[in-house]
Amino acid sequence: MLSAARPVRILGVDPGSRLTGYGLVEATGAEVRFLDCGLIQAGDDDVALRLKRIFDGLGRMIAEHAPSELAIEKVFVHRNVTSALKLGQARGAALLAASTRALDVFEYSPNEIKQAVTGRGHAGKEQIQHMIRVLLKLKQVPAADAADALAAAVCHAHVSQTRRRMADAMTAQIP
Repeated sequence: MLSAARPVRILGVDPGSRLTGYGLVEATGAEVRFLDCGLIQAGDDDVALRLKRIFDGLGRMIAEHAPSELAIEKVFVHRNVTSALKLGQARGAALLAASTRALDVFEYSPNEIKQAVTGRGHAGKEQIQHMIRVLLKLKQVPAADAADALAAAVCHAHVSQTRRRMADAMTAQIP
């Protein structure tokens, strides 16, 4: 017998050293519903102050909306190591905000997120923004970083749903 789906609030984060996108959804079974999204402006100050703004901003989101899970993009290094290090620091602030508030953290590669939302692992920002607007039935296209954060949350909702179905199917087969 399949277990009843309970609502799960997922905070998606698109970390950046100057702008960090966030997106909050509620997933119930296969249904994913938009709750909130936006940007945390970390600014151009010294790195410690920017990281504190990211940590504090996400902390306020967590306190206000009470998500139980955080979905975040994994760091990848293509050409610019300095950019990857800055991204890693912003991710660290986000992960610390999540862990100090006991959220379960799930990480996905950029290609996994794009594949889950657009069907293509190498989709562009505009495609992600468009599909997020369509999938979450938004009236407007969200800012690129907020759309990326929502995409991480939607990706996690889909992956989690698939894992639950597989676990239910395996449990149903055990005599």
